[in-house]
Amino acid sequence: MAEAQNTPVGSTTAGSIAVAAESTVATRMSAPPSFDVADFPVPHGREEEWRFTPLERLRGLHDGTAVASGGGVKVAIEAPEGVTVETVGRDDSRLGKAGTPVDRVAAQAYSSFEQASVVTVAKEAVLTEPVRITVHGEGGVAYGHQLIQLGAFAEAVVVIDHTGDAVLAANVDYVLGDGAKLTVVSVQDWDDTAVHVGQHNALIGRDASFKSIVVTFGGDVVRLHPRVAYAAPGGEAELFGLYFTDQGQHQEHRLLVDHNTPHCKSNAVYKGALQGDGAHAVWIGDVLIQAAAEGTDTYEMNRNLVLTDGARVDSVPNLEIETGEIVGAGHASATGRFDDEQLFYLQSRGIPAEEARRLVVRGFFAELVQQIGLPDVEARLLEKIETELKASV
Repeated sequence: MAEAQNTPVGSTTAGSIAVAAESTVATRMSAPPSFDVADFPVPHGREEEWRFTPLERLRGLHDGTAVASGGGVKVAIEAPEGVTVETVGRDDSRLGKAGTPVDRVAAQAYSSFEQASVVTVAKEAVLTEPVRITVHGEGGVAYGHQLIQLGAFAEAVVVIDHTGDAVLAANVDYVLGDGAKLTVVSVQDWDDTAVHVGQHNALIGRDASFKSIVVTFGGDVVRLHPRVAYAAPGGEAELFGLYFTDQGQHQEHRLLVDHNTPHCKSNAVYKGALQGDGAHAVWIGDVLIQAAAEGTDTYEMNRNLVLTDGARVDSVPNLEIETGEIVGAGHASATGRFDDEQLFYLQSRGIPAEEARRLVVRGFFAELVQQIGLPDVEARLLEKIETELKASV
């Protein structure tokens, strides 16, 4: 597979939740972030941030015609001891501090939700069991908001599982206190008719660690926008993603890591497989190293495996550096079909062609699945991959 690379050379109070001044960065070619829907014109598809998205399939989420209706989604949360779960109104002062909407759909979601789920892990609490959040679509239109916040030196794993059928626009905020460690697994296993547009905002405190694993299988259209900013030096972010795009599906992941603080790290690795006529995957990776972010160490990579004819991938890594005082920065993107030599090697040792294809794909995704660290979730995803592969035979 051809690969392009670019590698240039080159406090919050303990016990509190880290909150930084809001970043003003969306992308260099988009409108400034805002909570006001009116600040974003209705997209027409020629804008840089919308040019890959099939607007006609968003069911009105982009132009204000999608009205919340009965059914919508049902949210259920299972949490171990040491976790506080609340349902709050729009006026709760904790909401929106991790990040501001960067497009019209995210702003519409923020202005339209009625209640938000807030999950709080207490200071220094170390959870031995994950927090499990189930978002199940029941056929209607819904707008949502969730906040997961960790106190200083807390450690937690959160699994957010999306299932069923819905037209959903939602924002999810992650706020990490100093020294906290949060792993989030977001699974999009929607029915084939679902539409899901979401913005994920992470604000990372001093010496805190954030790991995100985004897994997308289902849905007619899924468009996710993970974003990271740092509240103080020493923060680390790992952004992993796995997607399997089937016939007719549109799956879009648009990342932004805003290195706005000195001596922080980030690493992004997304991998996708595509099969079937009209399967379309989009990956946009934006990394901005601001002038104040000396000592930054960052890398981003996207790899795509095209299994059949008729599938399309758009992969655009972007890297903007405003200071030369960095540890390292780079990006890579690669898209291709099966490696014939790998398949020949496996078949020459008596492995049937169908099984050889499965082994190659499983190996392609293995490093990302292993990042999850929850055996039941890993087994479920591997089973889903097997199911998708059987459909391509």
